[in-house]
Amino acid sequence: MSERRRPVPRPAQRDAGAQRLRLAAARPRLRLVSVGLTLVMLVFTVRLLQVQAVDASEFSDKAKLNRYVPIELAAERGRITDRDGTLLATNVDAYDITADPLLFTPEQSGTKDAPKRAAEKLAPVLGKDAAELEKKLAAPKSRYVRLARQQTPQTWKHIKKMKEKTTYLAGVFAEEQAKRVYPNGDLAAGMLGWVNAEGKGGGGVEGTLNKTLSGKDGKLVYAQSAGRRIPTAGSREVPPEPGDDVELTIDRDIQWAAQDALSQQVKKSNAERGYVVVQDTRTGQILALANAPGFDPNDISGSRSDALGNAALTDVYEPGSVNKVISMSAVLEEGAAVPSTHVTVPNTLQRADRVFHDDVDHPTWYLTLNGVLAKSSNIGTILATEQLGDSQPEANQVLHSYLRKFGLGAETGLGLPESPGLLAKPKDWNASQQYTIPFGQGLSLNAVQAASVYSTIANGGIRVQPSLIRGSKGPDGHFTESGEPKQRRVVSEKTAKTVSKMLESVVDDEEGTGVLARMPGYRAAGKTGTSNRVDPDTGRYNGYTASFAGFAPADKPRVTVYCAVQDPKKGSYFGGQVCGPVYKKVMEFALKTLQVPPTGAKPPRLPVTFEPGEKSEKSGKKR
Repeated sequence: MSERRRPVPRPAQRDAGAQRLRLAAARPRLRLVSVGLTLVMLVFTVRLLQVQAVDASEFSDKAKLNRYVPIELAAERGRITDRDGTLLATNVDAYDITADPLLFTPEQSGTKDAPKRAAEKLAPVLGKDAAELEKKLAAPKSRYVRLARQQTPQTWKHIKKMKEKTTYLAGVFAEEQAKRVYPNGDLAAGMLGWVNAEGKGGGGVEGTLNKTLSGKDGKLVYAQSAGRRIPTAGSREVPPEPGDDVELTIDRDIQWAAQDALSQQVKKSNAERGYVVVQDTRTGQILALANAPGFDPNDISGSRSDALGNAALTDVYEPGSVNKVISMSAVLEEGAAVPSTHVTVPNTLQRADRVFHDDVDHPTWYLTLNGVLAKSSNIGTILATEQLGDSQPEANQVLHSYLRKFGLGAETGLGLPESPGLLAKPKDWNASQQYTIPFGQGLSLNAVQAASVYSTIANGGIRVQPSLIRGSKGPDGHFTESGEPKQRRVVSEKTAKTVSKMLESVVDDEEGTGVLARMPGYRAAGKTGTSNRVDPDTGRYNGYTASFAGFAPADKPRVTVYCAVQDPKKGSYFGGQVCGPVYKKVMEFALKTLQVPPTGAKPPRLPVTFEPGEKSEKSGKKR
């Protein structure tokens, strides 16, 4: 059977009236898309130009603000040593605990009350008030606050452990610092001073030479993230410049001996305070500068406020009879008398509107000028100094010139804070002062000034300005010596040697007032002082100032020691009994420490008294 063919369909016939379908044109749409993309790219380009060019510095600063942390690098404070290099003030490792307040904001810490919670955690560790710490941490405009200074390494180690367990402590940091320490406790504290909570010197050498000792701080800027330093990020550092070491003229051992002897005597006498100055007679260098009571510069919080200063320089008082050495020097230098000149001393002396007495009632004394000094007669001193001029005003003028030349009424030049004392001009001396100033009342001085007077006599009449700083050593190890002290001749060598022999009578003669200052094997020259004391609170006389000043060996002077004790209330108040033993202890120790041998020479025996009717030896006046 043949296959059947299927019919092939024919295309349908289009209606003549039907419309033909066509695709829309693509080009307009592409133009529209292109315009849109161009606008978007233009916006991005403009913004990019704004960020990179116009606002680049602003965004850069913001980035740095959030990323970089600036910290101070404290310079290491210079050390203070004695003349032999023994440390008196040095440094140990410590940390300043700091914080970045920005990291305690809710946005950065993720904790709403991060400052409060962190403060409560840190307060007992740092020994600070929690409210105070919270106030510092809640200052987001600041990037740096110091929470506590000079904390121990153990304290920082404890805080680091807390940071590992507590996220809101991430903004707490530590800066390596150096804590000031004084290895000898209260030794020479008044002279050394201390370093306050701000790291600046307060009082004494620490305060006066703060700039030299403190050096120059540096700065470090480093990158951080989440409270941690990024070690791979760049940092900028300006290293600190260490301070210079300062070497003093004092000897630590002599300083200890002076402070120990003085402290014992102040306690024994139930006195208000006292001072001891030890000076090298040849160079003017201070070997010891002791105050009692003192304080511990390692912790001044528990110290008496009136004990924090350097009273040996800042206290001024009427010196009493130790000042008679100036009157006698003036009388001898002016040729008004010689040591053997006779001075008849009555029990009382009427001058101006006052009646003057000696320390003890006595019959008429027949003393030599040497005896006047040995027995410390006020009346005899008045009679001797009246010979300095043809009139009392002229005598006053001459005596005043010697007081000034010996350094009274002016600062010592030691370089530390001090009070120069009071010395009125002769025309201003009242009726009382023109007779009391010769025996040490009616004027005032400090302890270093008093010591310098005796060093001047010991040095052959040449005053060498007292000094305390030997020099300084920079970070490079170079030592720079202090300048030479000023010198000036005050009296002739002959006068100085004569006065020295007269001062030996005070100690060596049985009638002298300084017998308790004798030292076996050594010749000592000295003078006692017992003066009425002006109460600093009332401005009236109340109590006494006991003092002793001298040098040894008398025939070859090397060391001057001056002691003063204010208002001794127990036992004797006389200078010979209170300060004579202190002088002896300190002087013996100093001579042995400096290896000064006895000279072996015998002391002179200048006459102390004369027989009535005996002819007096006088010398011609220079006037």
